[in-house]
Amino acid sequence: MGSKWNLVMTSINIVLVDKSPLVLSGLSKIFGDDKRFSIIATAADGERFMEAVERLSFDIAVIGWEMPFMNGRDVLAGLKSVTDAPRIVVYTGSIKPGVARQVLQLGGAGFCSKQDSPQMLIDTVVSVAEGRMVFPFMSVDAPVSEGMDALTPRERDLLVSLADGRTNSQIARELGISLNTVKFHLKNLYEKLGVNNRAQAVARFLVGSDGY
Repeated sequence: MGSKWNLVMTSINIVLVDKSPLVLSGLSKIFGDDKRFSIIATAADGERFMEAVERLSFDIAVIGWEMPFMNGRDVLAGLKSVTDAPRIVVYTGSIKPGVARQVLQLGGAGFCSKQDSPQMLIDTVVSVAEGRMVFPFMSVDAPVSEGMDALTPRERDLLVSLADGRTNSQIARELGISLNTVKFHLKNLYEKLGVNNRAQAVARFLVGSDGY
């Protein structure tokens, strides 16, 4: 995506992602009023954001953590396979312990709570654009939890589709998402279940299906 980390920039190209239309509108206002930023796109969920990554060139994304279809954790995991991916700042109101630690461990560049001031978020994004990482003090020793309980509702739907024998193309058509987005989901699904392919994933599903 070009030399996006040069310290001398005309603007910082950003994409904004949040499940709340009100929050998304507020973020658009905050960054739109600051001439240092250029808003390339907005999205309401992680799937649409990943599709924007395929189509658009931008420097940084400010994303939520708890989003439909593809949450912040899965976006970060999916971006690991993307060449020259944008840097991610997670902006969330989640009170779940360890979220900031997960963002750091999964390759995020910054973390900001919705309890912080808008200026704190802006300063975080500027610092990330300058090549720094911005996180609150935390312990980074505990591992990120994985397994069947970590699956998102979308990933559970995909697992059922796999068990029914559907192909990636069929799943993409049924869910109204791109083939690459299906592949992102499946990659995350396999990692969470500790498997290497769809046959192993289906086997795990059949063993653990009592909880579904």
